[in-house]
Amino acid sequence: MELTTRNIVTVYCAADYLQMTDEYGEDNLLSKSENFFHKNVLHNWKDCILALQSSDPVIARAEKLQIIRKCLSAVSMMVCTDPSLFGWPMMMYGSLQSPGGSILWNGINTGARIRSAESDWWFEDISYLSVGLFERLINTMETRGIRPEILVGAIMYYGRKYLPGLGRWKSGQSGKTRTVASFSLTPAVVDQKVLIETIEKLLPEKKGKSFCRFLLGLLRVALILGVSQMCKDSLERRIGMQLEVATLDSLLIPAYSDSDTLYDVDCMERIIHHFMSSETRITSFSPPSLDPETSPSSEPLRKVAKLIDNYIAEVASDINLKPRKIRFLAEALPESSRPLHDGLYRALDIYFKAHPWLSEKEKEELCNIIDYQKLSIDACAHASQNARLPLRVVLQVLFFEQMQLRTALAGCLNALDTESAPAGPITIPSEMAGQILQRDGWITVVRENQVLRGDMESMRSRVGELEEEFIKIKQEMKKVTKSHSSLSSPRLVARKIGCKLIPRSTDVQPDPVDSTGPTPRASVEQARRSHHSRHRKSFSLF
Repeated sequence: MELTTRNIVTVYCAADYLQMTDEYGEDNLLSKSENFFHKNVLHNWKDCILALQSSDPVIARAEKLQIIRKCLSAVSMMVCTDPSLFGWPMMMYGSLQSPGGSILWNGINTGARIRSAESDWWFEDISYLSVGLFERLINTMETRGIRPEILVGAIMYYGRKYLPGLGRWKSGQSGKTRTVASFSLTPAVVDQKVLIETIEKLLPEKKGKSFCRFLLGLLRVALILGVSQMCKDSLERRIGMQLEVATLDSLLIPAYSDSDTLYDVDCMERIIHHFMSSETRITSFSPPSLDPETSPSSEPLRKVAKLIDNYIAEVASDINLKPRKIRFLAEALPESSRPLHDGLYRALDIYFKAHPWLSEKEKEELCNIIDYQKLSIDACAHASQNARLPLRVVLQVLFFEQMQLRTALAGCLNALDTESAPAGPITIPSEMAGQILQRDGWITVVRENQVLRGDMESMRSRVGELEEEFIKIKQEMKKVTKSHSSLSSPRLVARKIGCKLIPRSTDVQPDPVDSTGPTPRASVEQARRSHHSRHRKSFSLF
């Protein structure tokens, strides 16, 4: 019979079962199949993959003959080797590669060897193996020392192939499908529940942005398929330990159970609990090829706080979401995790808008989670005019806004005093320096506000003075008009308009008529000139 790569494992196992050894005949079937397996199969990548795939019907006998172990060891060794040395072409080079691995030019062998810099060229090939063989292969590669990020890439590729729901949670980089040119394999029959539980066991304790996205997609599929509770708890724990690198869209997991809410908020609560209770942080992939955007110096707590605020804002529009769920999510992190509470205020405002039937007491209980001293200028301005907030909360916002203005103004005055002080070495504590940097924006705004307020006050007082002067002038003009008919008594008219006449000589002594004192008409004329000059002086203020 003809021995091929596809039937060698079955023939080998059958010859062993039938005990077709050399004792019953020279060069019997057992020795022939054994020699073919060691000389032709174990030295070729394609033949090893085909032999592994064809071993499923006789897996127990193949294990006894160590066929599986030898094939897995050969495959894991060839993964670490340049694929152009295997003696068969790859689809990534098309027809430009000879069977010996050399580059062809117009059908002529150039002798140049192809050196592949890609580390994922073998992902597609091993994805045709069954779940059990794939698991053993990954474990064999791990013991051989292959980097964890490469193994995770192979696991993610295998999971996305047989779990269609994971295709959406693929990273931005989508490489070409790399496999051999004449590799006609049929996909393996996979139980999706078993696959998810197997993948969860194979994944390492590492951290990465695309890796966390894959874990969240895996958790979605696990919730849909109803895998074991232990597998779901393990996935939630893994996600919680690297929650700071998660994205908002991947955290919005729909509620697949009989829950009334649109999103699975209970799952999010458990993930946050795992994040807060994890004592040791997991390390990132090294080198960061799987996640180049991860910064080791970033603060995980503040990132998670911002992520939770955005999550609450997204789920707040759900009309079936209870206030206690919002409160638990907001209070799950310590207060030091949020330098500003603008995100919390925005989330609560969305929740109040979607739930107008909430009582004032429920609104006040939710508003108690906000620290009004940590609201920015824009948030304070919006909250002070927000009709959806309780009146007591609005008053508190106004009070703390005034407190912040006073504090910022005091800091501004202190800074001005420091500038006017004699030059010398000034040492500022680190905490005070941080406060000065934090209030720098407040100081600038307060300076501009004080200048504008001073200009408005001076203008208002000036307009008030001009109005009073104008009213007095109108009253005096009316009095002068009414008393125009009584000009015969100039002393009375002068007294009414506030002028003082020079006393006549006849009042002092009986002098002749040609006295040097002014005549009554002259006094009236003088009073009129004085009155008109005062009017002109008053109107000149405009």
